[in-house]
Amino acid sequence: MTVRFKEFDHIITEQYQAEQAFLAEYQQGQYTFANPYVKLNPYLIAPLTALVMFKTAEPTTVSITVKGKEKAGDISFKFPEATDHMIPVYGLYADHANQLEMILGSGETTVVTLQTEAAHKGVKQPTQITTTADYFQDNIMFLTSTSTAQVAGYDYRGDVRWYGTINFAFDLKRVSNGRLLVGTHRLMIPPYHTTGIYEIGMIGKIYKEYRLPGGYHHDQFEMEDGNLLILTQDLPRGTVEDMCVLVDRKTGQIIKTWDYQKVLPQDVGGSGSQDTHDWFHNNAVWYDKKTNSLTLSGRHQDAIINIDYETGALNWIIGDPEGWPQELVNKYFFKPVGEGDFDWQYEQHACVVCPNGDIMAFDNGHWRAKVKEKYLPAKDNFSRGVRYRIDTEKMEIEQVWQYGKERGAEFFSTYICNVEYFGEGHYLVHSGGIGTFDGETCNKPPVQFRGEDEKKVVLNSITVEIKDDVVVYEMHLPANFYRAEKLKLYSPEDELTLGKGELLGTLGVTEEFTTIPPAEESGIVPEKYNVKLGLEEDRLIFKATFEKGQMVLLQLEGETTHSYFVPTTKRPFLAMCVGTFQESDERAVEFPVSREGLAGEFKVSLIVDEFKYETGVTVSL
Repeated sequence: MTVRFKEFDHIITEQYQAEQAFLAEYQQGQYTFANPYVKLNPYLIAPLTALVMFKTAEPTTVSITVKGKEKAGDISFKFPEATDHMIPVYGLYADHANQLEMILGSGETTVVTLQTEAAHKGVKQPTQITTTADYFQDNIMFLTSTSTAQVAGYDYRGDVRWYGTINFAFDLKRVSNGRLLVGTHRLMIPPYHTTGIYEIGMIGKIYKEYRLPGGYHHDQFEMEDGNLLILTQDLPRGTVEDMCVLVDRKTGQIIKTWDYQKVLPQDVGGSGSQDTHDWFHNNAVWYDKKTNSLTLSGRHQDAIINIDYETGALNWIIGDPEGWPQELVNKYFFKPVGEGDFDWQYEQHACVVCPNGDIMAFDNGHWRAKVKEKYLPAKDNFSRGVRYRIDTEKMEIEQVWQYGKERGAEFFSTYICNVEYFGEGHYLVHSGGIGTFDGETCNKPPVQFRGEDEKKVVLNSITVEIKDDVVVYEMHLPANFYRAEKLKLYSPEDELTLGKGELLGTLGVTEEFTTIPPAEESGIVPEKYNVKLGLEEDRLIFKATFEKGQMVLLQLEGETTHSYFVPTTKRPFLAMCVGTFQESDERAVEFPVSREGLAGEFKVSLIVDEFKYETGVTVSL
């Protein structure tokens, strides 16, 4: 048989099996404080974590310290009283005999050695880091990757103290229960739209996957009641990154939807990267309780917009008004005021609403104009963090702070990046998409260079923290990283909970193709198409290799036949915000079919141009 077929457990299932196995091991022994049970990487995807377990006769606290390579690198945490102790250990070094000191409430001490393996080759080492241990303390700078690098967390020395082995996508945020929200590693449609988001503990355990029919991209936001704002789209209508949904935290069901096509024209105000498919390119969402509104960043309209939470009505637009209809300019755009410097933002990312209502963003500055005649070459351009003060009564805007313009092209990122507000005068500015091609500053996302051209690309990422106009932290990494987030490894709320994680929400029903062309029966599918089928718990994955423009239909033949059009002509994506899902072979296609609405046994067949082929695979759905 020429078709490779495999059934896959979901990572949640794999983790549950691993948990059951190490719990069984633990129950078979008599583990004490002096001789504890130790499991490195207990949940399979976070190699610099461990779980230490033992029993004590009386309830007692346990204080732990993962010893640093120098004292300033120590990472400590105190656990509450218990007799059955499950101690998550974070902050280990790769390829190192880590020393873990544990102290009971009585003062009794023991030291455990945890020998870790060498880091994955995708874990990048800083080429420069400037800060002090006194300032940075035990904080960790986490970066989520968009190039061939692993999501990783770095300490004050630039030593990696956490990394993940699966392809987490887009932003990583800590939420109120101490856990992290991050995009799943399960691709839904190219180039980077994934099935949803994971809620994951620092130990690597995935507690929930929130799945969406339109998939997930870029950003998410936790509401006060725990429900989640998640960026998505309605795939059958042919546009992307132009919707936001509110998802019930307990069930994963969609409660409310905001559709930007209802409030914005799709054919005006375009940036240099806009096309009809990706007309808005929403890359950030922020809820502001004071105004009960959503602030959204639209890269491909060079626009930060604000809409009413209840009605979805447009309140205002921050951006260069050139090219917009005058009636919209008069009603929704701001007029610059003030004595200081002022620049509009272009193809921006990561809008933030400050406590006083100011708007911050990362101004990528790509093209830095609305019309081609005024486009600025990358070598003369700049990216920056910027803070605007807006008056929504007078519709006036003032630039009150920026960082990055003075650094010019060395800090220029055409895509991705973020800012964070830590307090007045205290900000993070992450320029994560820097690159040169053959020595020249890139004027398109560096991850778009493929094949031989890729060898001429040099990637960089610069993360800067500024306090009272002084740079107190700067790290350079030789890769592109989507966002940076400064976090503690330990959070008191992030308690390890045993049991299987949950698959919530739905992938929906995959759109079917109803016009079936005549095709000649031609036996088993040829080897040249390199067909692979994978059956997951909630979907069937079809992978193959076709020439550009071939007509391909995937068919599931049972009591009824279900047909799915498989695109082989790839769009020229102008915003490759996450390049980690790209195949090295441009002819490679991947197409998932949701199991939602399918039941029974199905023979898998394929129509390629005028020929129909059997795969020899039958699946039970």
